[in-house]
Amino acid sequence: MGLIARAIESVGIPTVAISLARDLTEAVGVPRAVFVRWPLGHPLGEPHAPAQQRTMIFEALKLLVHGRQPGQIVEPGFRWRRERYNEPNWDALQNPETLDTP
Repeated sequence: MGLIARAIESVGIPTVAISLARDLTEAVGVPRAVFVRWPLGHPLGEPHAPAQQRTMIFEALKLLVHGRQPGQIVEPGFRWRRERYNEPNWDALQNPETLDTP
């Protein structure tokens, strides 16, 4: 994914990845990524857990919109099957003052 992301970025389109293997993500030089310590094959979370999945999409979009450093890897600290997720505040993506920037 890192090679594809870098190729897309080279034509001016920003990208963000969701990573389950931080060492590989760092090695390939992904432009920006959200890293979670979850089982392989579950980058958005558990099946039938829409709030968790929307939260991961929100975290990725937050980094895409507000990330400032190249190669930035953000780790929100979510734990597999030990978190409760609320609906993300989607309006906060448009107003950086209302959310924590990575």
